[in-house]
Amino acid sequence: MPIKPGPEIDLAGARPGRAAFGRGGAVLLGLLLTACGQLPHQPVHNAPLTPSASGASSQYPDAVPRVEPRSRLGNPPYYVVNGRRYVVLDSAKGFYERGIASWYGPDFHGKSASSGERYDMYAMTAAHKTLPLPSYVRVTNLENGRSAVVRVNDRGPFVGNRVIDLSFAAATRLGIVQQGTAPVEVVAIEPAEAGAVIANAGPRAVAGKPRFYLQTGAFSQRENAERMRRRLLLAQLGPVDIRSEPNGFQTVHKVWIGPFDDVSALDMASAKLEDLGIHDSRPTID
Repeated sequence: MPIKPGPEIDLAGARPGRAAFGRGGAVLLGLLLTACGQLPHQPVHNAPLTPSASGASSQYPDAVPRVEPRSRLGNPPYYVVNGRRYVVLDSAKGFYERGIASWYGPDFHGKSASSGERYDMYAMTAAHKTLPLPSYVRVTNLENGRSAVVRVNDRGPFVGNRVIDLSFAAATRLGIVQQGTAPVEVVAIEPAEAGAVIANAGPRAVAGKPRFYLQTGAFSQRENAERMRRRLLLAQLGPVDIRSEPNGFQTVHKVWIGPFDDVSALDMASAKLEDLGIHDSRPTID
């Protein structure tokens, strides 16, 4: 997606709790960010579970999608964290992705979210790097079939290969509090679809154990994909495959490493890719 012109502001270097964004040459100061923009969210494995947060679906009902204005805060055309640029989507319509979810809880409870709201670990919310704030998505745990509708009102996660950071309530619904992470599917929900989506909110059948891969590049020319494949084979990170897919009037050649047995193995491979200078790998779940 093209980047709009404007000064590049590094959020990671901003004063805690605040940042500046460029918008068409102007600078918007005082944007409230959660610690996800300053201190990247870490998966929480040992947060205390109280009787009021025991994990029953009735305890934490789905967020109900409704038409809302775009948040005044947290929606710049783009922003930079730790040297990486993220482009905020104009709309959530049609959004779909698979990847690794984590969750954040007590350490951030009550602190400012990127939208300017207060983070409530007992609300059905989530942080995402590029979806407009607010947005609504259905998140499905691909290991157990459990799903939940959450309201995206924060930015993050900026650690590892995570695609979405869930509130404690949402993580409880999906059954990932103890393990800290899980492979998930994220699908945007339009407010007009909310009734049908929530009516079909029961667990779905799991088609087998998810297989984890890392995509290290997508190339329009096959020889560039082959060059990347040879480089990865020399690094001995695991099986390397090129998957060619039509994309409009051209074919895109994607380079995948894997499969990996679990999230830990995927994270180890991702760290090795960073050491090799390959910084844009992303998790793919098959």
